[in-house]
This record gives sequence, structure tokens and C-alpha cells, in this order.
Amino acid sequence: MAFIRENKEERTGYQNGGELLAAYDNNCDFVMVYRVDETTAQRVKVYKEKGYVVHLMTGIAWGNYVDYLYGKYDGTDHWDEAQTDRYGNRIMHGTDTPYMVPTVAFADYLSEKLRKAVDFGVDAIHVEEPEFWDRAGYSPAFRREYELYYRELFEPAYKSVDAKFKASKLKAYLYARTIDRVASSLKEYAKVKYGRDLRFYVPTHSLVNYTQWKIVSPEGKLADIPAVDGCIAQVWTGTSREKNWYNGVYAERTFETSYLEYGVMQELVKGTGRKMWFLHDPIEDNDIFDWDDYRRNYFMTVVASLMHPKVNSFEICPWPNRIFYNKYPQGSPDAQYISDSYRTILNNNFNTLGNFETQENTGVRTGILCADSQLYQREYPDCEFSAPPEEVTGTVLIDGEELINDIKEKLTDGFDRETMLRYMSSNAFPAFYSLAMPLLKYGVPVRPVLLDNVKRYPGYLDDYDVLLMSYEYMKPETPDMNAAIAEWVKRGGTLIYAGDGFDPFHGISSWWTGKYPTAAEHLFEMLGIETSGEKTVVKCGKGTVGVIRGAGAAALLSKQGGDAVREFYSQVLGFAGIKAEYKNYLRVKRGCYEVVAVLDESVSDEPLVLNGLYADMFTPDFSVVSGKVIQPGENALLLDLNENTDPIIGTSCRIYSLRVDYDKAVLTAKGAGELSAKIRLRLPFVPAGARLNGKEISAEYESTGGTLLLSYNSDGEEAEITVYS
Repeated sequence: MAFIRENKEERTGYQNGGELLAAYDNNCDFVMVYRVDETTAQRVKVYKEKGYVVHLMTGIAWGNYVDYLYGKYDGTDHWDEAQTDRYGNRIMHGTDTPYMVPTVAFADYLSEKLRKAVDFGVDAIHVEEPEFWDRAGYSPAFRREYELYYRELFEPAYKSVDAKFKASKLKAYLYARTIDRVASSLKEYAKVKYGRDLRFYVPTHSLVNYTQWKIVSPEGKLADIPAVDGCIAQVWTGTSREKNWYNGVYAERTFETSYLEYGVMQELVKGTGRKMWFLHDPIEDNDIFDWDDYRRNYFMTVVASLMHPKVNSFEICPWPNRIFYNKYPQGSPDAQYISDSYRTILNNNFNTLGNFETQENTGVRTGILCADSQLYQREYPDCEFSAPPEEVTGTVLIDGEELINDIKEKLTDGFDRETMLRYMSSNAFPAFYSLAMPLLKYGVPVRPVLLDNVKRYPGYLDDYDVLLMSYEYMKPETPDMNAAIAEWVKRGGTLIYAGDGFDPFHGISSWWTGKYPTAAEHLFEMLGIETSGEKTVVKCGKGTVGVIRGAGAAALLSKQGGDAVREFYSQVLGFAGIKAEYKNYLRVKRGCYEVVAVLDESVSDEPLVLNGLYADMFTPDFSVVSGKVIQPGENALLLDLNENTDPIIGTSCRIYSLRVDYDKAVLTAKGAGELSAKIRLRLPFVPAGARLNGKEISAEYESTGGTLLLSYNSDGEEAEITVYS
């Protein structure tokens, strides 16, 4: 009965930078008090007194670091450590808040600053968003780091593919170094001074999103830092509504994108025993949308996250004040506060998320390989284009309507090389989505798989039967990555490789240089196969390999392209003795919960009809329904009443105890203030009514399913509810 649990399980929590207000004093397990300032000690104290486990969160790439920047900390001006583009423009997160080049001096400054949080008694520290922009890498501090690391003179990243790749690898290294240094320092400080074991986490966007947004971050390298105890997957509407191409249409696909984002994030802790929380946000940083838009996209991300059942802990929202105390769309005369009904639904969901257990994935296990190296080759240097540098920067490498319109005009005429490069380096990240989207849209639960992990964990690929990959958007940083793939195939795996060596980054100076034209050719040699023509399908040991040539990214630009990807996938699986199955939905069973998404742009536009007796968890009262019809583009979270054994069906409030007798039930609950609270129970007797702290409250019994709905106004105080027969 995970509805009733101790806070130390830390399944649900949120981050907050201000005072604790009634609407979000919701009794989740933990709270991340944001930033170290003059109010931090008091905020930590308030949350501890309320019974929350208290963490501290702050930015590691940016933050309130003016004392460091202006020399008040150590007498040295540190503005030369601001991330800077090739034209000398600082990349800012706000006034006096640049994105930082994480030098050793900056790491030591952060370590000293964050010691205060340890002194305040927090149980864990989170340093969020280690971000180095792809377009950055020209400041004096970065030049120094480049020359120290590579032992050679600095070469600007726009000069060559080699310089670009090397600069980006260094960016990832610098943040990994900083996280290691800060985490180790603070853990030692807590242990020596207080005898406490401090925990250290890194909240970070997904590898998919950072690749789309052209930001370098350590990602997989976090697994190599002993002092890191886990991560928060910062996936939400704001990252997942990033547009991509499919069937020739450039559009938001929030569910599919977030599904892939959460999928790759679980790989950061796989095999480590470390903690992973999946984040959802009922709002987002962009405040121009209305409540209907936020709500629709929020539930897409919730359902997408629940389809990865190895994770059962969640950051239920960042910045709850903007959910419960702001109007949307901001600045509009029609702006509105959150409705009472949706306030209830969100609190319902916050509590439901704490009730999930972990379980293994089932079914045909299809993965798509990703790697940290995809962050290192997001844009192409000037030498790949005929235009002069100023034109390149203005129109070729920056995403925008001009690029979209140019691609649309050339869908039927074919691409010239430079347009293809612009397309490949766009935020749409087409080389990856060209493999993932045609399958995911047809109900294949394809999951991202982190290639870097094959070096870390023996048998890492064994969870998958089929792998898709391309070296057109990433590169294997060591030859043993190819060796691990080849070994997996020969033991019975099915591999599909797409690519023809189009990507200029095949020409970087690396381990395959001078021996093979591309790293893929080394892989084929390891597999012992010959590839010729447009398509190759062969046996390899006990496994199967399919190779399809051509620029795979173009598959997204027409319906025929997506069909061709699925046709080849079916052909290769058939050769391996596996039947490819397509449907227009994804459906995961998690205990007594049904997690369902029906896909649009799919094999059919028919709704999915579920037969059974369910509680609809996305309704204010956990409505009991006999069957559910889910249309394309819709999703659902249902509790199967025929399989549920817990007397608690759903609740808006945290339940701390429940005693059920043959004719009476007594529970204690505490919810947020300003809340129309709902609790649905299933009891072994037919109830006659209910009292809250001795006063009668609404108690509606439904014979269908034999459940009782309790309704009352939560004032934020603990309540004892007695249900009597």
C-alpha cells in the first residue's frame, strides 16, 4: 500500500524558490529548496518542521554568482569565464547571470558556497542543468582549458569538423570534472564536520533534448562520477513540444518526444543502483499558452513517463507557485487562475504517482542507439558551406522559417548537399527521429539505448532483441563499442544499421582514421559481413544484420519514407524469425494500472476500446467507468478495479493511516490548503456515511464497483475521517 508510506522513500517531491504557501503544502515526500541566499536557512527550517525531507537545488551552469563574477569572492574578476560565442557575445541566463565555463576556480567557489546548505542540515544537494552551449567556446577561459587539455594551441570550432568535435568533448569533460569536484568536496565536508552522509544529484535535460537544443552536457559521463547518487530527468512540455518532422509535416509531437526523452534518461542510472526521478510540469517556462494546452501536454508527459516502468519516483512539479497562483495566458485579458476541478486533478495525480512500483519491460524489445557523442556534432563548420561565415551564422545554421520553407520546397525536387546539412543540424534532429518515429508512431515501443554504457556494464545490450542505429548523428568514441555490438549480434541479436557515410564528422581524427572510411566499416568488419547495394540482410552468428544505405533523415519528409523504414524493419525481423507487429497505440500494465496512449499519424485512426471496470485516474473524482474509449491523440491512466486489492482507489490528500474493520474504517489524511479534496475507497461493507473530525461530510456510495467517494474542503490541516455502516 504505497499510498501509505514513509517520506524517506522520497518517491515524490518538488522544487521551490520561495516561501511555503498553502496551495502546494501537499505533503509529498521531499522538497528541494532552491538556491543559497539569505532566506535559505529559514526555508529549510519551515519545510523540516512540516515533516518534509529537505534537499537543496541550485544551478551549476548559471546562478546568483555575482560575488564571484565581480571579484568580491577572491579579488579576481571572473567575467572571462562567461560562455561566449565566436563574435564575443556572452550567452546569458539573465542580468548578471551568464552561462559559465566551469573552471577549477569556479568549482571551488561553488563548493564553498554550498557548504552553507550542508550547515543548514539538508539531506541532499542537486546541481541542475550542467549546460555548455554548442555555439559557445570562444572565451578566454575556454581557450585556456582547451590548451591545457589538448596540449596544443586553441583552434576555433568553426574552422573544421575536428576542432568542432574536440571543443564539444572538452565542454562535456569540464562539467563532469566540476560535478565530481563539487560533489566530492561537499560529501567530505558533511562527513568530517557533521558525521553525515550527504547525497548528491544532477537534474538534467535528456540527451535527446540537449541534442535538439544544441547544448553539450556530460549525460552518460555522470555514471563515471562516484560521488553522484542519481539524477532528475528534466523532461516536460517545454522540452517535448520541440517540433520534429514526420510524414513531411513539421509539428509538435509532445507524447512521442517525451516518451523518447524519458526512455534515454533511465539509461543514465541503469545498472548502478542510483536514483532517478522523472519530472513533469503542469505549466512550463513559456507562459503564453492557456490551461487547455498545458493540461493536454502535461498528461501526455505523465503517460509517456509511466510507460518506462523501471522508474517509480517523480518530481511532481517544479515551481508550484506558478501553477497555483498565476494566471494564464500571461498578459492576456482572458487570463485565468487554475480551476478548482483541475487543482483537484493535479493533487490526485501527485498522490497517485507515489503509488507505482517498478517492474521489468515486456514484449519485443526494440532499442535505438544514442551516445554522448551526438552532442559533439550538432552543427557543421564553415568549411562545409559555400557561403561566407557571416551568412552561415545568419541563415544556414540557425533554425527558422527560412530553413523550414526551403526544405518544404525541396521535398520533391531532392536536396542539394548544403540544404541537407542545414536540415541534419536543425533542432528537428532528423537523423535520430528518422529511425525512431516511423516505428513509435506504429505502436512499436522503441526505447533509446545509451551506446556509451556498453563499456560500463557487461551484457548491457541483453535487454533488447532488436537494435536500430546510425553513425550519421553520433560516433563510437572507442572501437570496443563496435565490438560489444558485434558480440551481441552474434549471440542472437537483430541489428538494423542506416547510413551511407554522408555525415562530414566521419572525417574527424579518431581511432578509425586512416584505417576505415567510417566507423561503420569497422563495425561491419567486426560482424564479418559484406554490404553492397541499397539494402543488405544477412545472418551473423546466431543473429541478423540489416543495412540500409542512403541519408536516412530524409525518411521523415514523406509518408513513403516512413513506410520504407517500416518495410525494412519488417523484412529484417522476418529474416530473424520475428514478426513485426504494428498498432496505433502503446499500452503498459503497471500492477493494477493501465497506462495507454492512442497514436495519431498511425496505422489506423480507430479508437482503442477497453472493456472492464475502471477508475479513471485523470478525473476529479476517480470516476468509475465500465469500459473506456480512447481516441487517436488521447491518453489515459486507469485503475483496473477487478485487479486492485488496495482499499484506497485514489486520493487528493496524503493518507497517513487507514484501519478497516468489518463495519467501520478510520483514516488520517492531510492535503494542501484551498483544495476540493476527493478520496475514493473500496471497503468490505456498504457504508452509511462519513465524518471528518466528528462532522458529517459528503459520502457517495456507488454500487458499480462497490466504491465510496468522500468529498471535503481541505484546509491544510490533518483530518481524521471515519466511515461507518
